[in-house]
Amino acid sequence: MIGLGIDLLEIDRLEAALARRPGLAERLFTHEEREYAARHGRPSQHLAARFCAKEAVAKALDLRAWSFTEVEVVGTGGAPRVRLSGRAADAARASGIGVRVSLTHTGNTAAAVAFVHSDLAAEPNQIVEA
Repeated sequence: MIGLGIDLLEIDRLEAALARRPGLAERLFTHEEREYAARHGRPSQHLAARFCAKEAVAKALDLRAWSFTEVEVVGTGGAPRVRLSGRAADAARASGIGVRVSLTHTGNTAAAVAFVHSDLAAEPNQIVEA
């Protein structure tokens, strides 16, 4: 193991922030992430879990400068996948590392854990884009 990141968020806090700042969702989440969440009864649960995953990945990769949309959580119907682009992808590619995430949420909180390991080539749950 090379890195580990974890993040926890109260879903109500994200809901309030998104209500106060209409453009915030576009800054934090990709179009696909927003569409995925919109297909569920309480989209903010899924957005909060994805927000936590982005934070956990940034912590695990020890990213200093990055954009939230450079770390994308891709719903697969099974274990979520991580799509990295920009500086996040550069950091993973330069180090030859892979990232896995696990998400969870309740009615009140969302959380995610990111695990960074040394075998990018064997990582089926990560997509690194140019």
